[in-house]
Amino acid sequence: MSAPRISVLDAASEGGSGTIRRLARSLACAVSAFGLALGVLIGLPAVSQAAGSLPCDIYGAAGTPCVAAHSTTRALLSSYDGPLYQVTRASDGAGTDIGLLSRGGYADAGRQDTFCQSTTCRITKVYDQTSRHNDLTPGPAGTSGMGADRGADASEIAVKAGGHKVYGIWVSPGVGYRYTGAASGVAVNGRPEGAYMVASGTHVGSDCCFDYGNAESTPADTGNGHMDAVSIATTCYFAPCTGSGPWVEADMENGMFQGDNGSNTANRGNSSPFVTAVLKNDGQTRYALKGGDSRSGALSTWWDGGLPTRGGYRPMQQEGGIILGTGGDNSNWNRGTFFEGVMVAGYPTDTAEEAVQANIVSVGYAGETDVPNGPQGTITGPGGKCVDAAADDTGGNGTAVQLWDCQTYAEDQHWTHNPDGSLSTIGKCLDIEGDG
Repeated sequence: MSAPRISVLDAASEGGSGTIRRLARSLACAVSAFGLALGVLIGLPAVSQAAGSLPCDIYGAAGTPCVAAHSTTRALLSSYDGPLYQVTRASDGAGTDIGLLSRGGYADAGRQDTFCQSTTCRITKVYDQTSRHNDLTPGPAGTSGMGADRGADASEIAVKAGGHKVYGIWVSPGVGYRYTGAASGVAVNGRPEGAYMVASGTHVGSDCCFDYGNAESTPADTGNGHMDAVSIATTCYFAPCTGSGPWVEADMENGMFQGDNGSNTANRGNSSPFVTAVLKNDGQTRYALKGGDSRSGALSTWWDGGLPTRGGYRPMQQEGGIILGTGGDNSNWNRGTFFEGVMVAGYPTDTAEEAVQANIVSVGYAGETDVPNGPQGTITGPGGKCVDAAADDTGGNGTAVQLWDCQTYAEDQHWTHNPDGSLSTIGKCLDIEGDG
């Protein structure tokens, strides 16, 4: 007889105790059919730590105030005592805000763990910590990419900051966030600005685009100079490049610039688990790129000189939207991990940037950032292949489940083993069609 077709479905698409029995049987059948072994990774212990002078305090004192500040790990302003991000449960669609353990402190990851117990949660909003409320939500479909963005799995990547367990934003293809429209206070039409993000230098790719910063007000490529976002990727857009990256780059639309007019062999890249990626642009003639290990040391200046002369970049023509994890036209094919970032008005001083880097180092970011380490685990079958939902992290209801080459960065190869015996990934449950 023919084998039953194994696929993934919404957790809410089947209901009641029969659902649990059917999913439990699905799990049993999958284990029997594939000889599967589930390895579940364990989270990190939590420790509290008080706040000091934080990035937006430093920038503000230097005359370049933050106009956007986003993080799932900590406060970026010492006076901040609001929510960092919002998570939404797959089981019932309920949402809750994840705040801080104390004013100016670290994220309350324990609240997320409790709220998301026995189900999958996605990050559905990243709050702006400034008074401008430039909050980010999954972006709409654009003129490029694979359709509208989805929120990241909230528990995909756990690290330590200040000795405290916190979660980052694990960006896989199809994940991304946006402020659509012109965000409050963000530079437009050649005004000066700066930005930094702390991101993984090991969970990276060469596709377009893992960016954070200024983008078009709508998800469409409107021409050179209409973006001004910092990126870390293995994209060698303008050859030659030095080494294999990843490199801190500037996405100014229609090009990933490592310095100068695109190519810059002096940019040797940053491949530490945590990278501080810095971009500043006076909007008229000059920009600078810097990178450093977020755990130790100072920043390296990879470029500090003229804007590209390719046309459209002198002056810049920014539109003031904000993106996280995608390109300006919503190209959402790349991968990365985001922990924190800010955007400022004005051209920051080198002194302020070094002080911000020193503050980041003092946080003590620690952990692996290239492999998901939340409550998910891989499932291996014959030949060492991994159980995988087809469609490269974008599968919907009915997407086939297959054995595929194991890829540490693939979200849909990391499964949550729920207390009711079911398995879930990318917000869907494993199911055998017609079973029961």
